[in-house]
Amino acid sequence: MTDVTREAMEYDVVIVGAGPAGLSAAIRLKQLDADREVVVLEKGSEVGAHILSGAVLDPCGLDALIPDWKEKSAPLNTPVTDDNFYLLGEGGQVRVPNWPMPPLMSNHGNYIVSMGNVCRWMAEQAEELGVEIFPGMSCSEMVYGENGEVRGVVAGEFGRNPDGTPGPSYEPGMELLGKYVFLSEGVHGSLSKEVIGKYDLAAGKEPQKYGLGMKEIWEVDPAKHREGSVTHTMGWPLGKEAGGGSFIYHLENNQVYVGFVVHLNYENPYLYPYMEFQRFKHHPMVAELLEGGKRVAYGARAISEGGWQSLPKLVAPGMALLGCSAGMVNVPRIKGNHNAMLSGKAAGEAAHAALSEGREHDELTAYETEVREGAIGADLKKVRNVKPLWSKYGLAASLTLGGLDMWTNTAGFSVLGTIGHGKSDAAATGHAKDHAKIDYPKPDGKLSFDRLTNVSFAMTNHEENQPVHLRLKDASVPIAVNLPDYAEPAQRYCPAGVYEVVQGDGKDARFVINFQNCVHCKTCDIKDPSQNIDWTVPQGGDGPNYPNM
Repeated sequence: MTDVTREAMEYDVVIVGAGPAGLSAAIRLKQLDADREVVVLEKGSEVGAHILSGAVLDPCGLDALIPDWKEKSAPLNTPVTDDNFYLLGEGGQVRVPNWPMPPLMSNHGNYIVSMGNVCRWMAEQAEELGVEIFPGMSCSEMVYGENGEVRGVVAGEFGRNPDGTPGPSYEPGMELLGKYVFLSEGVHGSLSKEVIGKYDLAAGKEPQKYGLGMKEIWEVDPAKHREGSVTHTMGWPLGKEAGGGSFIYHLENNQVYVGFVVHLNYENPYLYPYMEFQRFKHHPMVAELLEGGKRVAYGARAISEGGWQSLPKLVAPGMALLGCSAGMVNVPRIKGNHNAMLSGKAAGEAAHAALSEGREHDELTAYETEVREGAIGADLKKVRNVKPLWSKYGLAASLTLGGLDMWTNTAGFSVLGTIGHGKSDAAATGHAKDHAKIDYPKPDGKLSFDRLTNVSFAMTNHEENQPVHLRLKDASVPIAVNLPDYAEPAQRYCPAGVYEVVQGDGKDARFVINFQNCVHCKTCDIKDPSQNIDWTVPQGGDGPNYPNM
């Protein structure tokens, strides 16, 4: 692809991704200097189309960035009214009282939101300040300078044939060059993965850890709807097979967000995260809420869970990692959007200061310092041991020792120090011969649904006449290695039914990639035990079209 000639456009700052981090950076840059030339590139068909989050939003990020957000009609319409936490068994539940929980776990003052709609509103604020936002623009390549510094990205390439050659309507895209480039792609973005490797930014850090979050929007019986109610659960159906839990958030208009998270460090390759989610909805407490209701949307995405220990170096010459591109989720709070906004604000301020001094293409060390020593670092440090305790010793240890550690951290110290994560999620996958198959009940079509039917509610779409964006490093590995050793878990860990093993009529098995189904969660790139799958961007505008996630 390097032989392609492209036009170039130059900006002060190029931002990849119109999520909360990228938009916050763009807004802050323009707040500080209206003449700054700032562009935001978004691979979704519109801003918000690829945004999926719980979400209960801590407004501290918005408070810092746009203090008058209420007057500007930000879509934070549902304040949290009550906060519930349950441990589930197969037939019942036990409520955990709120009083033993550290203050940081309280949702008082937070809002149930659609982060897609919040980002759409933020994009309006950015454009009013003069930020250029281009949706439908996948950023497929980095552009590097002669000294190895980041110079920009290639965006807007269209029309390649499935074999990668230019088709009859080929458009080479453009080089968007910046004095600084911000990568705010969300979890495990393809360009972020590239630069973390190129500059060895994860050296000396723990492996990043991930969860798979799946979410449905339901319209429920108004008599069962409790606007502002927040519920989290742990326990059944996962048990000892995997860590994770659920969320049930009652927003306005008789709608409820129902979500389920499975930590991706599970060992049993027969585990089927999507079916665990579907099984969860048959718990009596959940089924009673949903019966008579209607599912109206579905989606999935990976969640960064490594926290403080896994945060890579955030800067390289000409480049900074923002928000979930670096991994700034507070796992026990199930919140990262506030830190994404704060990171964008900090990156914008660091770039503004550098540009004001006539600098460019160097390392924004002030940004790194602010993240680690400011509010984001404080937020992540307090909870840093909850995830590794859970992974190593189980749910009970996470609740007891993790809770104690969070309490002591509020006083500024930790009795446990900093616990490491150990293996990557891919390396945690066990061999099929050492694990039992799991029998999952068939979806009933009322509370639970088959995977492909649900994927249609993500409204995902990909132009079929293009290269497959899910690339195998070695095409033989799925059948020759993953199938005999791990029962090819791609058939199960993908929440969109992208991967199939087809046996055929007595012939050798084939590995089929239905890339049209992809919802861009990137679980395959994370969990594949052979690390044989590279998730890359398809053509701009392709993928899910989430309306209200």
